[in-house]
Amino acid sequence: MAEKKIALYVCSGCGIGDALNVADLEKNGTDECKDAQTKTHAFLCSQEGIDSIKNDIANEGVNRICVAACSQRAVYDAFDFEGCITERVNIREQVAWSHKSQDEDSQMMAEDYIRMGLVKLNESSPVEPFIPEEELSKDILVVGGGVAGLTAAKESAEAGYKVILVEKEAKLGGYQANLSKVAVLPYKGISDNNIGELVSAVESSDKITVYTSAAIEKTDGSPGLFSVTIKHGGESIEHKAGAIVMAAGWQPYDPSSLGNGYGYGKSKDVITNAMFEELIKEGTIARPSDGRTVENVVFLQCAGQRDPEHLSYCSSFCCITALKQALQVKEQNSNANVYVVYKEMRTAGHAEDLYRAAQEAGVIFIRSQEREVQAGNGLAVEALDELLGEKVLLDNLDMVVLATGVVPATATGDDVYAKVLAEGEEAVEKKKDEMAIPPDIIRASDILNLSYRQGPELPALFNDFPDSHFICFPYETRRTGIYAAGCVRRAMGISAAMEDARGAAMKAIQSVELITNGQAVHPRAGDLSYADFNLSRCTQCKRCTVECPFGAINEDEKGNPQYQATRCRRCGICMGACPERIIGFKDYSVPIIGNMIKIISMPEEDEEKPRILVFACENDAYPALDMVGLHRMQYNAWVRVIPLRCLGSMNLVWIADSLSSGFDGILLLGCQHGDDYQCHFVRGSELSKIRLSKVSETLDRMQLEAERVRYETLSINDYHKLPALLDEFAETLDGFGANPFKEF
Repeated sequence: MAEKKIALYVCSGCGIGDALNVADLEKNGTDECKDAQTKTHAFLCSQEGIDSIKNDIANEGVNRICVAACSQRAVYDAFDFEGCITERVNIREQVAWSHKSQDEDSQMMAEDYIRMGLVKLNESSPVEPFIPEEELSKDILVVGGGVAGLTAAKESAEAGYKVILVEKEAKLGGYQANLSKVAVLPYKGISDNNIGELVSAVESSDKITVYTSAAIEKTDGSPGLFSVTIKHGGESIEHKAGAIVMAAGWQPYDPSSLGNGYGYGKSKDVITNAMFEELIKEGTIARPSDGRTVENVVFLQCAGQRDPEHLSYCSSFCCITALKQALQVKEQNSNANVYVVYKEMRTAGHAEDLYRAAQEAGVIFIRSQEREVQAGNGLAVEALDELLGEKVLLDNLDMVVLATGVVPATATGDDVYAKVLAEGEEAVEKKKDEMAIPPDIIRASDILNLSYRQGPELPALFNDFPDSHFICFPYETRRTGIYAAGCVRRAMGISAAMEDARGAAMKAIQSVELITNGQAVHPRAGDLSYADFNLSRCTQCKRCTVECPFGAINEDEKGNPQYQATRCRRCGICMGACPERIIGFKDYSVPIIGNMIKIISMPEEDEEKPRILVFACENDAYPALDMVGLHRMQYNAWVRVIPLRCLGSMNLVWIADSLSSGFDGILLLGCQHGDDYQCHFVRGSELSKIRLSKVSETLDRMQLEAERVRYETLSINDYHKLPALLDEFAETLDGFGANPFKEF
């Protein structure tokens, strides 16, 4: 390792030089790091400023660079210097733009931030990419041979990647193979089913290996290093894979659970939209009870959908399917009476054209929230027509078609805790109370058969869909390198499934390329750091394995954590969980953050300058603070901010360090958690709150007010709330008086 050569560069542009004494900032830097060279530039991110830094790297041997300028979220590519460690110190958005100009408190804040940056820079080590001894694979495994799986396989192959496609049925095509006609973009009408063309393209590709009537026995390893065992034709075949596209599809919701109001089971002529497709494949749309050609048909929408007792969600394609099927009845018999009884017609975008086509064909639409199928002597539907304001009776019906909706293929099987598989149900029940939060619920769907300590399948989220449940990361799941697509991710139609598959394939390709370079995937995409475990001090407490949201840590036979680096998202939650503090990153660790806390100057009590330490999540809270500055709003100058990769990486020792250093209050700013969580790392914010509850008990025992340590959630859009929040917290602390440990 080359000898450390630190340089501090202070930018005076963007109003920084007007608000702060830049010369004093330089002096502050040399006082803290005596061997550091310092420079000031009026426009540091200009080509001239960048060239100045590059010149020092080339001619002065500078290899550690502290840039005191704008936020690290701005012009981040400008200060990327190969072979150097760079630390950005934010004195623009979070000092010059958000605090009083030429003010003593503002100056002290900027000086503290520079000292913190220099400490971090000095104690960080150069990060090196994780390159395993085993050869990495770039092959893409696609699970499912329906329209989504076929599209993902085709797109990946056309991008130049080898693909292994596994389908449980004897032929490819999935559910779409059962359709005679389809309704797809541009939705001008119904068209012939073209799934055969997609199947042929996949089967003829020399880059795609297809296994039908096959199943995955076991998926071992991690992204870039997946080892997949496929059961096919009585043999077990091994394949290496870099990433996985999970496109296992869907199954119709069981109509027998709907109850009497829908008539299913009372009459053979009450069928589902899926059963309708089976009828039309015979050539004629005929009444199931006697084979007579239908004359009067009702399509009853939302049969069990958007209903908290059945499916709480909309299945997305049922309205379009009803329009298609209604048009097929009209094609067979233009004089047929065809009714669509709906709650709301959902034909967004181009699909509105299909709705108009059905209207023009003579299909009658009745909006009704209250409807009942009467099946006994004849078949009828009674509905409260909301537009007429009266009940209508549609009788002498030949057929009622129920839109029953879909459930993902992953929804099969009972709920199982991940640890049940490894230790048995009794062990899990015993340890539930010891866990900070319960393990993810895993459905025993027997699709991927992951050999993860955390369970064999993807965690079941909203209504058993395995999506990340976060708008920024479609296709992502809680298992790194495994991307959900199609109706296994969320309910959708054919066109949407094809688009979805392209997105998932792109994410899988991005994953293998990043991992090949030793880089992390989202949300810290490109991060070269990875966790280091000092196992000699490990007590096998299992906190890291339990709390990791992504299944990145298995356990060996002795209970020691087995870190899977390519599964890791670099959030640091394991670092925050570890009571022995044996986990850290070369540029982000418990000691590094601890020393940043200790370097902050602490005024004497009689100076009446309290200090508030803010641990801010880098994904929402820290950007929100930047937004305060961008809008030139001001907040309390007592605040010092340390950005964390995730609030879940907060180790409790930092709270103790902060209080013993004399901080009067500590504020944790994280993301919303719960059912509608917004945490980029799923549960980091929730974990930090749980840990904080233990701190409150400790503070009470120390006779310190528990309110000195506070937890708040916010999104970047809540930036306007921050000044008042920080001022109110400062006022609360002022009422408590100074931290009694300030003098020690």
